[in-house]
Amino acid sequence: MKIKDYLDKFLKLDKKHQGYILGFVIAAGILLWAFISAGIMTADFNRSKLNNASDRQEVKTRGIIITETKDKKKYWEIYGETGNYNNADKKAELDNIIGNFYKENEVSMSFSAVHGTYDEVDKTITLREKVFIVIQDGTSLKSDELIWQGNDKDILANGNVIIERNGEMTAVADHAIISPDFNKFKIKGKSQTKVYGK
Repeated sequence: MKIKDYLDKFLKLDKKHQGYILGFVIAAGILLWAFISAGIMTADFNRSKLNNASDRQEVKTRGIIITETKDKKKYWEIYGETGNYNNADKKAELDNIIGNFYKENEVSMSFSAVHGTYDEVDKTITLREKVFIVIQDGTSLKSDELIWQGNDKDILANGNVIIERNGEMTAVADHAIISPDFNKFKIKGKSQTKVYGK
């Protein structure tokens, strides 16, 4: 049979049967689209099992999100454009990172970096290369590296640290220590601070 014959048979059916057939064709089309899309999206998802003494597994993927949530409170989230997770050392390596830290379910600090690591054992986040953070009060910080060690511990910024606070102050230093509540900064090493009047 030709397509024209099928079309003629379809047009001879009553509206109810035409509706069933169209609904089935649309549903089948959506399912086909979903399977093809899922195949395309997960094509870069490579899972390789390495056979050594620790029987290590490593997952490489695109678009990885890691979050920490306790008692329905989100503490932080990190999105990496690409990344991999190694179960032997329990570390996730991410590239082209953006993310947020939260206090009382509101964003208190946003950040971006070229590379970063989440250590599941130590519960630390290390951002590297072109690190940029903005705190809720408008204060910004740039550095080569930033180490977050937990909600109740100081945040460490290392290498070419530049802190700017709402056009009132600029500080340049080798290192900076940020209080867990993001309210205080301590600069260390070779440093220079400029305070501007309003």
